[in-house]
Amino acid sequence: MNLKLKALTKSPWVFHLASAACNNCDIEILDLLTPRFDIERFGMLLVGSVRHADVLLVTGAVSRKAAPLVKRLYEQAPKPCLVIAFGSCALGQGIFKGGYNTPEPVDKYIPVDAYIPGCPPKPEAMIMGVVKLIEKLRGK
Repeated sequence: MNLKLKALTKSPWVFHLASAACNNCDIEILDLLTPRFDIERFGMLLVGSVRHADVLLVTGAVSRKAAPLVKRLYEQAPKPCLVIAFGSCALGQGIFKGGYNTPEPVDKYIPVDAYIPGCPPKPEAMIMGVVKLIEKLRGK
């Protein structure tokens, strides 16, 4: 296992990309930072720049206008960069499915490594998804 992947399994830094959402998923992500769930015990840290991120956390349905920005942010992230699609809108467009402005889900624009379904997903689901992703990287 190379050094970057080893560091990624110990302390993944996450950049939250809210492409277009109702903010329910965003509130659940903020709930992860509270002492009740304390996602930082896994070494996870929300960062303010995609250039410092190991994980790109995408919430919301990707609109036509946001699609090039999502692609550009993914390209700017240092590789390997894991992508997590969080919530029903990111997975399959949720209530926006079939809308004229949201033609495709996130995985049609960038490769997605983990899907966490729900509207909004519970913080426990997010923690389980991240733990499974780390186990996948370790080869367990």
